[in-house]
Amino acid sequence: MQFLVTARDGTDPGAPARRQGAREAHLASSRQLKEDGHMLFGAALLDDAGNMIGSAMLVEFPDRAAVDAWLTRDPYTTEGVWKEITVAPCRVSVR
Repeated sequence: MQFLVTARDGTDPGAPARRQGAREAHLASSRQLKEDGHMLFGAALLDDAGNMIGSAMLVEFPDRAAVDAWLTRDPYTTEGVWKEITVAPCRVSVR
């Protein structure tokens, strides 16, 4: 099953530093998800000035519980980068 995940970073003054500190671990985790067939795409959300303020990912997992399990392990979650996460089931029409 496919899911669109949108995750917004915190807006406090330390948020950019938390993102930067966890970025390499997050990207390594995302590369592994891609290799395992779970990450269809991922993108950084940007503000008008081009600063990263969140993430959008299209993932494929057997069910919502598997998505939630992945999210609890992602470095952006464990390091407090993402503060607001939404998950919506979806179906990709063009690959």
